[in-house]
Amino acid sequence: MRALTGLGSGLLALAILFEEWGWEPLQRLLARIGRWPGLRWVEALVRGLPPWAAVAVFLLPTALLLPVKLLALWAVGRGQVLLGMAVIVLAKVVGTAVVARLFTLTQPALMQLGWFAFTYAHWMHLKHTVLSRARASWAWRVARVIKRQWQQRWRRR
Repeated sequence: MRALTGLGSGLLALAILFEEWGWEPLQRLLARIGRWPGLRWVEALVRGLPPWAAVAVFLLPTALLLPVKLLALWAVGRGQVLLGMAVIVLAKVVGTAVVARLFTLTQPALMQLGWFAFTYAHWMHLKHTVLSRARASWAWRVARVIKRQWQQRWRRR
């Protein structure tokens, strides 16, 4: 049971770290793209959605990327492992970017739904708890030192 709990905690920590390190930069990238003249009106439309329409739009990328991920698994099954893995990683990055941007645009509408606001508050509490533990760990502190050293080396070049 301890091994399962440890595995679950590790996977949760990885998911939170990916969200922490990937969510904001990807969302900012899509925000810059969203300022392009043809896309501004789309963002304005999404921002103005009522709560249940916001839920549907927020869940849309998951539904749209599922066939892409299934095709990637098919490619892996046919021996194209690198292609399949690259497609899965690309779908994950693109999906995260789109969901992050959509969440930013629809968050005010989503927070009008009691169940969503409740779930979001609990998720944020869990996320902060896991991040606090991770940041206090030996591995995190060592990784920060290594990162700082690499940044200093990069700046000197």
